Amino acid sequence: MASLEEKIREIEEEIQKTPYNKATQHHIGKLKAKIARLRESAEKRGGKGKGAGFAVKKSGDATIALVGFPSVGKSTLLNKLTDARSRVGDYDFTTVDVIPGVMFHQGAKIQVLDIPGVITGASSGRGRGREILSIIRNVELILILVDVLHPEHLKVIEKELYDVGIRLSQNPPKVGIKRIFKGGLKVVSSIPLKRINVETIREILNVNGIHSAEVTLHEDLDEERFIDAVMKNRVYLPCIIALNKMDTVDEHLIMELTERIGKKAIPISAESGKNLDILREEIFSKLGIMRLYMKPQGGEPDYKEPLIMRKNSSVGEVCDLLHKDMRKKFKYAIVNGRSARFKDQIVGLEHILDDEDILTIVKKR
Repeated sequence: MASLEEKIREIEEEIQKTPYNKATQHHIGKLKAKIARLRESAEKRGGKGKGAGFAVKKSGDATIALVGFPSVGKSTLLNKLTDARSRVGDYDFTTVDVIPGVMFHQGAKIQVLDIPGVITGASSGRGRGREILSIIRNVELILILVDVLHPEHLKVIEKELYDVGIRLSQNPPKVGIKRIFKGGLKVVSSIPLKRINVETIREILNVNGIHSAEVTLHEDLDEERFIDAVMKNRVYLPCIIALNKMDTVDEHLIMELTERIGKKAIPISAESGKNLDILREEIFSKLGIMRLYMKPQGGEPDYKEPLIMRKNSSVGEVCDLLHKDMRKKFKYAIVNGRSARFKDQIVGLEHILDDEDILTIVKKR
């Protein structure tokens, strides 16, 4: 009996042999939906193993995963960015477990996880790959480290992450799917659809056991994006690509590689520390966090230890973070900074805050 991996490979070969056109689109969509289901089964099966696993406790204001091939320089970079002391060597698999460290930047405490080297086939379970990738699914940002002499590794890593449902630098599909008891398929789109048709939608839904549904589309998406919407187990994460060992090649090659990658890759040297300040700033920016300076009534703002929140957080969300009963005791808040229209603006729980706002919360007596 063929294994799940063999079944996936057979379907992938059939897709490659099938010319893509309007007449075959629904069939290819059906095949891709089958692959997605098989990968989900493989992932569930892989999670039932008896391996020791990787126990990592999240800490700090955000967590990022440092991903790359063995010997790309992850341990060296972790040591430079954080307070960790990961072992460093010139051979594969120096890092055999997940090594956490904390990067302190602009008042934020950012946990960085040095993930064991991702290799080809990790999504199929090679090298405890599924355990590694399951950790990556639970972070807020992925930092992919690529050797400047091996840029081809980037596509391998991206594919491994894609195959386990991790979508890099993408937004979730703007799709609504409501199952109904009868009536067949009803598709409503707010924009013209050029990349997918109703028959393809029907085939993908049928593979997933959905035969009657109301589907609402708000983007012109392809079959893979629609499959993502149906599966509902995808993880959408921001991503930073860093090209390591930039000091081993000339500037022309660096420019050529960054243009070829086309994703604003940051050339760095983990060994010498070159451009690590740029990398830290990009990490802080991509995480989408902001600093709030809390000011007690009649006191001074605490500029030394800002409160770290997600961008576009409200006063109410700050209250929730500070204390579970803060909303009940809340009277009003006083805001100064970018979100305030004027000095000492009095606001309520729904007010949306901005980076480096000064906030005073006044409680009921």
